[in-house]
Amino acid sequence: MNLTKDMEAYILECQDELKQLIRDMSVIPAPSHHEERRVAFCRDWFSAAGFEDVSIDPALNVVCACPSDNDAPITVFMAHTDVVFPDTDPLPFREDEKTFYCPGVCDDTANLAVMMICARYFLRRGLKPRNRLLFVANSCEEGLGNLKGSKEIVRAFGDRMNGLVTFDGVRLDRVVCRAVGSHRYRVSVATEGGHSYSKFGNRNAIRFLASMIDALYCVKVPEKEGTKTTYNVGTISGGTSVNTIAQQAEMLYEYRSDDQECLDAMKRCFEAVIGAYRAMGVAVDVELVGERSCARGVDASAHEALIALADRSIADIVGETPKHESSSTDANSALAAGIPSVCLSAVIGDRCHTREEVLYLDSLIPGCRFAMDFMANFFAV
Repeated sequence: MNLTKDMEAYILECQDELKQLIRDMSVIPAPSHHEERRVAFCRDWFSAAGFEDVSIDPALNVVCACPSDNDAPITVFMAHTDVVFPDTDPLPFREDEKTFYCPGVCDDTANLAVMMICARYFLRRGLKPRNRLLFVANSCEEGLGNLKGSKEIVRAFGDRMNGLVTFDGVRLDRVVCRAVGSHRYRVSVATEGGHSYSKFGNRNAIRFLASMIDALYCVKVPEKEGTKTTYNVGTISGGTSVNTIAQQAEMLYEYRSDDQECLDAMKRCFEAVIGAYRAMGVAVDVELVGERSCARGVDASAHEALIALADRSIADIVGETPKHESSSTDANSALAAGIPSVCLSAVIGDRCHTREEVLYLDSLIPGCRFAMDFMANFFAV
């Protein structure tokens, strides 16, 4: 265990400040690609905390460098600023004695706040990092944000990075150590359409789209031991009126897997279905709107060493048996580039990605203790 009495005291002293930081950030709207107001808030907070090297990069990441006098490899700690909700007005926040309620309050506002509070401790105590450290409030983790923020960090620093840790999620016992890759498409079908009575018999775009969906749902996912592969049609739209043969219809479709070979197999199946409908003379347009890769070429021993640090903090501080899982997180970007990476949680909550999202306040002290204990591994404490 790395926690010192001084760390424990700091965590307790900062609880009221941490709660206010969560309140302040939670209400700031931050849909993916439009996180400007939260980004400005985080930049100003890091600067006020005493960090001198704080910048905003082209992807709207707030990049805060911990003072270092060496050229060691770079380790990145991050938590994302965006939420899944499209609101551009302040988000509705309320609280009671035990709970904060707000869309996005856990995913990922509270995790970000814990990381910020912990980062400030190491700066104020003048503790020297073992590696060069970046604290990043990153953009575009959610949905069609397509991991733009974490991808930019890997693009800018990847050849010097030896690890990336992202704080996300609502379970203190979870270590996400496998990347779930995905391909997401907007598929549009176009036909001649017409009046439902006078042009009866003309091709209906909705009918062909529905048939295509049925064909995609008949695909048998790859069966490979230790892996999981899924698919889903998330939205459909199209048509003009009840008495119009639809000229256009579209859907959003994705498939996911935590194994690259399975992901490639699903791509071939998807392309075969699209090709079959085009062969019938149906105009089908396909737009790739999201792509997340699986892990590729990660040094197993280095990755296992990073996981072991997380496991130890979970066992020592949380008192639980670590659960190793697959998921789609900002860690994907690093793992896809061969960089060891894990996703950890520093809070407990529920109902994420709904407007009834909740943060349980009694998780903040154990969450801070866990995050601080884990991050202390990277400092000469």
